[in-house]
Amino acid sequence: MYKKLLVPVDGGDLSERAMRESIALATQLGAAIVGFVVEPDMPLPNAGTQPTAYARARDQHEQRTDGHAHEVLSRFGALASEAGVTFSGRHICTDQTDRAIVDAASELECDMIVMTTHGRGVFGELLFGSHTKNVLAKSRVPLLVLR
Repeated sequence: MYKKLLVPVDGGDLSERAMRESIALATQLGAAIVGFVVEPDMPLPNAGTQPTAYARARDQHEQRTDGHAHEVLSRFGALASEAGVTFSGRHICTDQTDRAIVDAASELECDMIVMTTHGRGVFGELLFGSHTKNVLAKSRVPLLVLR
């Protein structure tokens, strides 16, 4: 039934759990995993920023975010390979994390999204928001939430 899982990871404290749990699930289901990293866009320049300085900062930002995404996806891919799970990795730069996850699941024809949550509660969601809650509201693909 589920043959391709989209697993968003960011290299943060919950990423390791998302990786390991999704690999265990994929092993049970005989499914493949698409690891997905969303990196933030480069902030817009201030009014006084010189174009050459902004271009240099943009290049550094791209190198930093590409390097981080590659590092996270390489770790995920190595764990999946150890378990014999087919893995591919994708990353994108955008400030619309929730939309990027939903769109990737659709474009990559994933059957399920597997995400972790901090489980902060109502007050924490008001302060920090909840990508998981927003993905659940926007996605037509089933969402498995790990807490």
